[in-house]
Amino acid sequence: MAARNFARTGRKIVAIGRNYSEHAKELGNAVPTAPFFFLKPVSSYVQSPGKIEIPRGCNVHHEVELGVVIGKPGRDIAESAAYEHISGYALALDLTARNLQDEAKKKGLPWSAAKGFDTFTPIGPFISATEMPDPHKARLWIEVAGQIKQNGTTDAMIFRIPQLIQHISSIMTLEEGDLVLTGTPQGVGPINPGESVVAGLEYEGRELSRIQFDAVARN
Repeated sequence: MAARNFARTGRKIVAIGRNYSEHAKELGNAVPTAPFFFLKPVSSYVQSPGKIEIPRGCNVHHEVELGVVIGKPGRDIAESAAYEHISGYALALDLTARNLQDEAKKKGLPWSAAKGFDTFTPIGPFISATEMPDPHKARLWIEVAGQIKQNGTTDAMIFRIPQLIQHISSIMTLEEGDLVLTGTPQGVGPINPGESVVAGLEYEGRELSRIQFDAVARN
């Protein structure tokens, strides 16, 4: 099943921006009135346990997210049919070279360079949809160098997952193995070489995923 091996077989990563209002506010951004997204290359995947590479001159920030794994291809998917196209979920980090992103935003340029470095999508194992019947009841947390930095719940999403699936698929076909990153709660901040990064996903008191990475300087 290709969806279960999405990190090896998936063709795209679709990342939703500013889907938690407090995160939008902490970076001085307006809270969106409609979903928007950007794309990340699948070459940015790194599986746990692994190493996160920090490029020279980059202020790299962590963003812990719930990833949605597409199991059934579709185009123009109705919100009411969205869950039929979801095979499962995964705990993910959307790493961002914040200084590069800030410069791109000032110039009105895409965020591809800020988001697309190798190892900038650390990922956990596939979680079957049956393990998490309601993805809006999950808790996401991340610890950097032994300190909790983000700790939020997916019920705070501005746009729920069916609306995200509907919106994305109205523009491009979603294919089996694609990953949709659904946004991050507040508390984003830097990761430096030499620091350890641990993140977790919990559902109704059960830990469904825990991922671990070591940050290293990119050669």
